[in-house]
Amino acid sequence: MQCLFCKVDNDRVINSRASTDGFSVKRRRECLNCGRRFTTYERVEESPVRVIKKDGSRINFDRNKILIGLHKACEKRPVSTETLENIVSEIERIIYDKFEREVETKFIGELVMQNLKILDKVAYVRFASVYREFKDINEFINELKPLMSSTKKPKKKKSE
Repeated sequence: MQCLFCKVDNDRVINSRASTDGFSVKRRRECLNCGRRFTTYERVEESPVRVIKKDGSRINFDRNKILIGLHKACEKRPVSTETLENIVSEIERIIYDKFEREVETKFIGELVMQNLKILDKVAYVRFASVYREFKDINEFINELKPLMSSTKKPKKKKSE
């Protein structure tokens, strides 16, 4: 490590300890040339997962984009921000567990839809209509049919 003061690459580590967040190491160093002390931080080099968009372009994964989409889908619905944060964290965990470098937006969108389908059917339909880019009302109705059949309640028999 090059000394900040004399620019000579000749130092020794006096003290090392983990930072409070646990994601870096703080090192106290002493330059063997000029005797001055300085602090360095060592962090794991992060290689962010890239997202392959529908048009083939690639961008860095951004959990906030998922959160924004969930907030829009759940607008005026009885869903807490904490619940949405938990969904995003779970999706992010799945992505980092399954993919090292790249993930397609299709995979992310399907994860979001799976979670919304369980959480809130209206939010699911809102998200699906934007994500799947329905071309006409028939596509929209085809998406609704399975939801409608799964939420139908059995008819009560008339008592005589």
